[in-house]
Amino acid sequence: MVAEVVERYLRRDGHDVVIAFDGQAAIEEFKRVPVNLVILDLMLPRVSGSAVCRAIRSTSDVPIIMLTARGEERDRLEGLDLGADDYVTKPFSPRELAARVRAVLRRAPGTTSRRLDFDRMQIDGARRSVEIEGQAVALTAREFDLLYHLASHPAQVFAREQLVASLWDDDFDGDASTVTVHVRRLREKIEPDPARPRHVKTVWGVGYRFEP
Repeated sequence: MVAEVVERYLRRDGHDVVIAFDGQAAIEEFKRVPVNLVILDLMLPRVSGSAVCRAIRSTSDVPIIMLTARGEERDRLEGLDLGADDYVTKPFSPRELAARVRAVLRRAPGTTSRRLDFDRMQIDGARRSVEIEGQAVALTAREFDLLYHLASHPAQVFAREQLVASLWDDDFDGDASTVTVHVRRLREKIEPDPARPRHVKTVWGVGYRFEP
């Protein structure tokens, strides 16, 4: 089975692996076992991968890599909208997935970076935490990377392709519209009015910039 092949590759890299063969079991295992990353197939029996992702995101910002069908942009965007940090399309090479796992974990909490202080927002790169007006904001690993990158270069405009090159690993095979989904999710969490963003601004026809 695909899950068992992936397990062998991940264990070879030194990871401990827990497998769940349906969505309900995945939710139960996630509650039972502390994990650093989740690989989640959208096509699961009993409870869908989408429902599992929502359940995980309701309590945790652990990185999630979603497995989607090749060519199904709708599934890919749905996974990102639900809070997945990355995706791999099927059929895929277990070696590629293992490389994607390494890349996502490199961006996980613990990376040393400086603290960024603005009037209403504090971004701590070492703790990978964000506070707005003293209130903690829960971001996924990818959302934090995007915010930190933009905030580290205030007022500088980045094209979506530049953000993909800076924040996604070399094996990323998606398109720049992925950035749009992450920007929308980020705005929903940090902006007083996501429809009229105060911090993450759109520069039409170019990309995005951060305004302190």
